[in-house]
Amino acid sequence: MDNTVVIAFLLTLFAGISTGIGSAIAFFAKRTNTSFLSVSLGFSAGVMIYVSFAELLPNAIISLTDMHGVKTGTIYATISFFVGILIIMLIDKFVPKYENPHEMRSIEDISQVQHHDRTSEKQPSQGGLLRVGMVTALVLAIHNFPEGMVTFLAGLKNINVAIPIAFAIAIHNIPEGISVSVPVFYATGNRKKAFWLSFLSGLAEPLGAIIGYAILAPFLNDNIFGIIFGIIAGIMVFISLDELLPAAETYGKHHLAIYGMVAGMAVMAVSLLLF
Repeated sequence: MDNTVVIAFLLTLFAGISTGIGSAIAFFAKRTNTSFLSVSLGFSAGVMIYVSFAELLPNAIISLTDMHGVKTGTIYATISFFVGILIIMLIDKFVPKYENPHEMRSIEDISQVQHHDRTSEKQPSQGGLLRVGMVTALVLAIHNFPEGMVTFLAGLKNINVAIPIAFAIAIHNIPEGISVSVPVFYATGNRKKAFWLSFLSGLAEPLGAIIGYAILAPFLNDNIFGIIFGIIAGIMVFISLDELLPAAETYGKHHLAIYGMVAGMAVMAVSLLLF
């Protein structure tokens, strides 16, 4: 197997299993470090936004204009960008809000659940709670699937671009792991089950990579890569504006989120200049 394929898959796997890191933090940390999470999520958004507009979309335009001419190629790249936004919008639209793991929760919620369990006389049925937990994990898996394809396909084309994308997605998967572990723990009262469901839902990213590669491998050329990079740029911009920045504001103060975003853009800019 080509080394590029292996490296791209390992980057995707790393990004996916970061949900497990968040889940572990939820059970071993005493309190949520909201300032750190706010800056981290802002940083992740900054990396994604900058790489989308400075690298992915321009590469899409270059690839498509080489094959279709400047005007037509630019139109195709622009359409691809908004198709990416539409794809992730549709995924969000068909996920019920009350089961959406992007609703940020804190480690302290676990303490509240434990206190509730000790003091409440009437417990909901185990079967009903487990169903809620399984649905929560499934919802996260649905969200992670296109992110896996994003990381993997970027890695196939340009490892130097894929590495910061993988780290950015990993950073935003850590608080998602916390967000999933809390309701799953609430659903089951079982730390191990909460951890493994959160961890396994993150494996949707490498699964997305495998399925995406299996479907697209025979067709990958500059034309397809141009369209894919435009779509990836749209997906990442939407994730940044719809999920990461609002979550960063939820966890901390407005300026911390913005400082993190600017830092993410600066780091991405420097890495692109150096490599």
